[in-house]
Amino acid sequence: MVSGEPAGLRWGALLALGALLLAVGAAPAGAQPAPRIAFAVHGGAGAMDRAQLTPEREAAYRAALEEAVLAGYAVLREGGSALDAVTRAIRLLEDSPLFNAGRGAVLNAAGAAELDASIMEGAGLRAGAVAGVGRLKNPIEAARLVMERSPHVMLIGAGAEQFAAEQGVALVDNATLVLPERRRELERVQARERDRSAADAPQRPEKYGTVGAVALDAQGNLAAGTSTGGMVNKRYGRVGDAPIIGAGTYADNRTCAVSATGHGEYFIRTAAAHSISEAMRYGGLSVSEAAAALIHGRLADLGGAGG
Repeated sequence: MVSGEPAGLRWGALLALGALLLAVGAAPAGAQPAPRIAFAVHGGAGAMDRAQLTPEREAAYRAALEEAVLAGYAVLREGGSALDAVTRAIRLLEDSPLFNAGRGAVLNAAGAAELDASIMEGAGLRAGAVAGVGRLKNPIEAARLVMERSPHVMLIGAGAEQFAAEQGVALVDNATLVLPERRRELERVQARERDRSAADAPQRPEKYGTVGAVALDAQGNLAAGTSTGGMVNKRYGRVGDAPIIGAGTYADNRTCAVSATGHGEYFIRTAAAHSISEAMRYGGLSVSEAAAALIHGRLADLGGAGG
């Protein structure tokens, strides 16, 4: 992951952990080399104030990410698909109260959790997404169902929830997704908004807790997935980059798999995830070069940040 924050404790450095696990087996002489597999997760990008990050809290973040990355990697090691690995890891992160996804999602201006997620596979460019859902505990599963069991790419709001229920997903009360800590966070942000004069410039969020995963399986297929609660105090109905294929999520076996996190409006405007893929395909850049050029170039030039 490439962080867009120049200073401070990098949220991405803490949460992404560079959690890339490669398995390149050393085969005996004359034997076929073992297939290469890879898996990575992230839990956001940006800068987090050290004062807010106690050793215990940092340990909790690392433990949750380690559990997710090892769970996804285990799927690949056992011969499972990249899609299964991505789904399994993101579901774990959605279930954690530590991240801005699923049960730990930030709240919109109306005080509700409003969730977005998407998933994509690189072999046939199939993709699925849900946006603006408030009754799905694990939106990544619903996004995959949209991809696999519908002719569509994205479903939103009540329609997405109805579709998920028809596929056997249990709906939950939105209140079960609203944590007291997130309620207090919303109140602090809204208080700052009230105290700020109309002449003040909008404040960019200090951190982004979106979760995501990318995978390469033994069959050579890539997959990517992203899940988020969006921005705290966002307007009801706002949709960011996470569920938009080519903005927050993209996978193409010819190039790379991308899961983004950051100020979603800028990732949408730059078609960020797809831009990285195309810079590799047509510009001959490596994945790290393409990501750095986007994050520190185009995105920064527009005033956006993320990773």
